[in-house]
Amino acid sequence: MAGIGLRPLEDRVIVKVNEEQETLEGGIVLPESAQKKPQDGTVVAVGPGKLDDAGERIAVDVKVGDTVIFTKYGGTTVKVGDEELLILRADDILAVRA
Repeated sequence: MAGIGLRPLEDRVIVKVNEEQETLEGGIVLPESAQKKPQDGTVVAVGPGKLDDAGERIAVDVKVGDTVIFTKYGGTTVKVGDEELLILRADDILAVRA
């Protein structure tokens, strides 16, 4: 977490989004407006989890290094240095790649 300079709070997860391929097989380059929004990435930081009504911490189901699939328009994009990262709630993560 220290490497990216951000520490997620509660049940938030910071993900480095995997870039979509911009060039098709025939060498055609797609403009950014025609590209699909990526829906997968690698977890770079995980918050401690949300507190339930009894004050107990509910741990997040993912860990740093997991490749996750998340909702298409979920989260908030932030720029840290040269990297674009996505801050998601744990609820926005749909699956972990095995």
